[in-house]
Amino acid sequence: MKPYRAVFSARFRMLLQYRTAALAGCATQLFWGIIRMMIFAGFYAVSTATQPMTYPEVVNYIWLGQATILLTIMHSDAEVRSMIRSGAVVYEMARPVDLYRLWYCRAVAGRAAPLLLRMLPIFLVAFLCFGFALPASPVAGLLWALATVGALLLASSFSALLTITHLWTIAGDGVNRILPMFIYAFSGMIVPLPFFPDSLQPLLRLLPFRGVADTPFRIYMGHIPPAEAVLAVLHQLAWTTVLILFGNWLLRRGTRRLVVQGG
Repeated sequence: MKPYRAVFSARFRMLLQYRTAALAGCATQLFWGIIRMMIFAGFYAVSTATQPMTYPEVVNYIWLGQATILLTIMHSDAEVRSMIRSGAVVYEMARPVDLYRLWYCRAVAGRAAPLLLRMLPIFLVAFLCFGFALPASPVAGLLWALATVGALLLASSFSALLTITHLWTIAGDGVNRILPMFIYAFSGMIVPLPFFPDSLQPLLRLLPFRGVADTPFRIYMGHIPPAEAVLAVLHQLAWTTVLILFGNWLLRRGTRRLVVQGG
């Protein structure tokens, strides 16, 4: 495990240096958070039906989403993508480490560092200025932290899969546009999942996408009680395990027939 810890630590510390970019990202997410608050304020002002969430709960949902939006913005590893295109990936394959674990550690570090840089400032500003509330209970706060770690691991497994697909494609732009669209829509980042039709709720609960955003958000608000929250975290970990196993299989299949024509 020492090589993987070293890769994670080096990449994590390198990305912590981009503080100015993180501040710019905070400003962007605060702007879009205010826009989304205005949209839902207008919706609640004219709606006469009973909604699955109150407006203050939606406000919490919005700011949790803006603070952790990097978990739902899926993309492949730009450096690994460049190595695959140039042929320099053979140097990665020659290292005495498991290639999937190496890329997965890079994916986790690549999300964890920017997430920490953005999350705390957004939470602070939203709490002071825009009605963001504390967790429903101390237990809910602890379970939310655990579920957020689960969301990080799950999102990183998606990113690793996107990176592996470049072994078969020239540019990889197709899958890098299609899969993130599904994840962003069905994780609750556009519309909170409780607002989806009842007929879709069983499918949404089964799919892995809710584990990236909706699960930790609703645990934070107390929508998912502690007993169910444990099952929700296990749902995250189960899908993470499935995607990691699939990623390992796909990578072995890809490298078995890989032909390098450059580098």
